[in-house]
Amino acid sequence: MSKRKSKESISTNGECISQVQKVLRERLCYHYATGKLFGIEHQYRHLLELLKRTTIHGESNSALIIGPRGSGKTALLNHVLKDLMEIKQVKENLLEVRLNGLLQTNDKVALKEITRQLRLENVVGDKVFGSFAENLAFLLEALRKGNRTSSCPVLFILDEFDLFVHHKNQTLLYNLFDISQSAQTPVTVIGLTCRRDILELFEKRVKSRFSHRQIYVLNSFDFKQYVKIFKEQLSLPADFPDETFAQKWNNNVQHLSVDKTVNDVLQSLFHYTKDLRSLHFLLMLAVSNVTVHHPLITASDLQEASKQYRMDSKANIVHGLSVLEICLIIAMKHLNDVYEGEPFNFQMVYNEFQKFIQRKAHCMYNFEKPVVMKAFEHLLQLELVKPIEKPSIEAALDDKGGLRC
Repeated sequence: MSKRKSKESISTNGECISQVQKVLRERLCYHYATGKLFGIEHQYRHLLELLKRTTIHGESNSALIIGPRGSGKTALLNHVLKDLMEIKQVKENLLEVRLNGLLQTNDKVALKEITRQLRLENVVGDKVFGSFAENLAFLLEALRKGNRTSSCPVLFILDEFDLFVHHKNQTLLYNLFDISQSAQTPVTVIGLTCRRDILELFEKRVKSRFSHRQIYVLNSFDFKQYVKIFKEQLSLPADFPDETFAQKWNNNVQHLSVDKTVNDVLQSLFHYTKDLRSLHFLLMLAVSNVTVHHPLITASDLQEASKQYRMDSKANIVHGLSVLEICLIIAMKHLNDVYEGEPFNFQMVYNEFQKFIQRKAHCMYNFEKPVVMKAFEHLLQLELVKPIEKPSIEAALDDKGGLRC
């Protein structure tokens, strides 16, 4: 009987732990609109009001959300959209188009993606358009119904906004901003960027059509607020299935927040970077250690996570190299210094290695050339050395292939 009970408790705990992992991983790994916003309440109200004017009153707008990476630009936008979607009128009408400068590398690709997200592939069909502007105007015209206020509002979200500036003639930006200024379909363009000088990159015609609304998101919180964020991000929500376990977990998080060891770890990270993604990564490493037999996070888990976070991946690779491979790296470093960063090939590295052997013959074994070549290939595979002309390893090993250390 006792064995059956212990099995049942283990399975219950197992379900609980997997639920904890799911909740916290969704919160820490994705830009989910969970928890509170810290230090950007004013920006939240500003953006919410702006989007309400588009979605409810049919007013077109444009704005840029500017801030360093990890400052919460996407989280801010997701929070605003989550709250907007709770309004029935908005949920039924609002159309979202999300573009990313890393994916939509030119206007043609961007237009295809806009067509796909608006589900207008059948409407466009095999039509041929004279210009980009004509094509975009046709797409938006297809969404119109009745007057301006009853038309479906379209929200364009441009992530990595600064990359769209480098598109030819800035055609996409010009047309989007132009539509947002004219009395056509209600459109709002929201750009997310980490470049403060973004306006300087606009062409005159694009700058004249932009509303010049800029929302700055900066990590301006102090350490007390940082600890508060730590508690907020690690606490389980009130609607967690197992209330008893959730209370136990949250009490443990509260104790951790006042623990001296944990505070030292958090202070070290806080002074290194205020980027919340770094905090999320640290917490993610700690949460990964939670199991049925280790159901609560401890101070030592956070200490270990901090060590893993600060670990240099390249230094770890070097620690695993053989003596021969380290000698080759030293030879390449010497070539780099002598030739002032000019590229080199395997033969030059081998000759330098031979000179080194002659100087240190009493304490260094002289390896045969094929063995040295094999060690050199391994360094190439580890990407400690990179080819500058020919990407293949075979090309790098010949007399013409250039490399940099």
